Formats: sequence, C-alpha cells, structure tokens
Amino acid sequence: MRMQAASDKHPSSADWLLVAIPGIIWGASFLFIAEGLRSTAPNGVSFIRIVIGFATLSLFPGARKRIDKSAWPWTLALSILWFAFPLSMFPFAEQRVSSALTGMLNATTPLFVTIVAAALARKMPARRILLGLATGIAGSVLIALPSFNEGKSSAFGVVLIVMACVSYGFALNVARPLQQRYGALPVIWRALGLAVLWTAPFGVPEIPGSHWSLVPVLSLIALGVFGTSIANVILTVAAGRVGAIQASAATFLMPPVALLLGVALRHEHVAALSIIGGAVCLAGAWMIRPRVVPEQRQQAAG
Repeated sequence: MRMQAASDKHPSSADWLLVAIPGIIWGASFLFIAEGLRSTAPNGVSFIRIVIGFATLSLFPGARKRIDKSAWPWTLALSILWFAFPLSMFPFAEQRVSSALTGMLNATTPLFVTIVAAALARKMPARRILLGLATGIAGSVLIALPSFNEGKSSAFGVVLIVMACVSYGFALNVARPLQQRYGALPVIWRALGLAVLWTAPFGVPEIPGSHWSLVPVLSLIALGVFGTSIANVILTVAAGRVGAIQASAATFLMPPVALLLGVALRHEHVAALSIIGGAVCLAGAWMIRPRVVPEQRQQAAG
C-alpha cells in the first residue's frame, strides 16, 4: 500500500496550531518591544533581539546548511530589508504610537508584498487582487487617521511602521526563491548574522547606559528567542506540513493579538476607527491570498 503523502492528508488541529503559534508570537512581539524600551533605547532593543535570535537559531543544525556563493548578495540584501532596517524602525515607532497600533499596521505587509511582486513581474494583478489591494489600502488609511490627528510625533511613528512594512514587502519577494532553493533556516540564520554586524554600531553604545529590570529583560529575551528565531522555525515546520501558502495565514493573527495584549496588559487606547480599519485591512489581505488548488497544495508541501 502506498504511504499517504503529506500533501494528501487533511491538516490536523496540531498542524493548524503550528500555523497559529508564530502569528501569536509575532503579535506579542510588539508588546515585548514596548516593555524592552523601558530599559534600553530603540537601537539597543533592535540589536539585542537580533543577537539573541541569531544565537538561538545557531542551536538548530539545519540552519548551518550550506548555501552557494551566488546566494550571498541576496542574503546580504535580506539582512537589511528583513531584519536590520525594519526591526530598527519598530522601537522608534513605539516611542510615538502604541504597541497595539504598531501590530495592527503590520496587516499591511501582505499588501506591500503583492505590490512589489506585481512591479517586479511587470504584470497587472488580477481584478480580485486589485480589489483586495484597494480594500487593504483603505483599511490602512482608517488605522492611521486617528494618529495623524494626534500630532506630528504620532504621525511620524505611523510613517516609520509603514516604511518597515514596505521593507518587508521587498524582503519577502527576495526571500522566496532563496528559501525554495535552500530552505528557510539557512537563509534566515545567515541574514540574522549579517544583521548583527549592521546594527552593532548603533546598538552596542546604548547598552552601558541602559537601566535593567526584570520585566524588560524577560521581554527582550522573549523577543529574541521567540519572535526573531523560534517563530521562524515553527513556521518552517508548518509550511512542510500544510503547505507554504496555508502557513502564511499566520500573519493574519498578528494584528488582533497585538491589539488584545496592548489594551489588556498596557491599557493602551486605540481609536474605534483604527480597529475598524484593522478589520478592513485584514479583509484586504485575505482577498489577495493565493487561491489554492490541489496541485498547488502538493507543490507547496513538497
């Protein structure tokens, strides 16, 4: 009897839990950033999380799988676009806006990924995709509007978050062919190692003047171990079990988790218009998701 292939199996509850966990971790990361800022400056937060993430990922043998020399220029680009730049923007943004709003605006990432992919392919997206992009952009405007009314500082924080999400849009398009060829862990591990170098000149000087206490320290450790490392490992496993397309649904959990934790634990105020915008933005992201047919499921899982 032929053994049942992973792509032929109906995903179990355990499989979908593997998809959900990274989304929950990444949603909580914005809370960890806000707590970490109580002890150290923004550049210190970024540098520490990247160092801890790199050290944690180094414990996984699969991360040290060899990649070709031709992949290094693209890996270098990823180290900036995926890690050094966006992870440096979020702490500065959270000095100006809430962790909940930061997480909600991250719902724009799939929109920028789609826009960049269409631009690189020089091909107009399908009507369904265009409608999803329009919906997502409208939701993003609704999320940001209350912050622009709160003053220049809040508005600048929103701009920093959008810049980080645009960077993710480029990064994920660059990462896709590399991950298909070498797997996610070797690419992420090397990109993190390079990101340590890029952020060290800004982060290291911040550490001596930091004021450490238990909760911020634990938050930074969690941010590095889980948000920067373990979540990527789990999502890689999930993609192997349910397929890369289905595993990408983890990103849809980030905004509601960030909102819930920010309001419940930090007592942050989030305007009703921003919450409505977050829901609209998630609807747009859902609309632009790839439609999966059985053949695609088999290829994604394989």
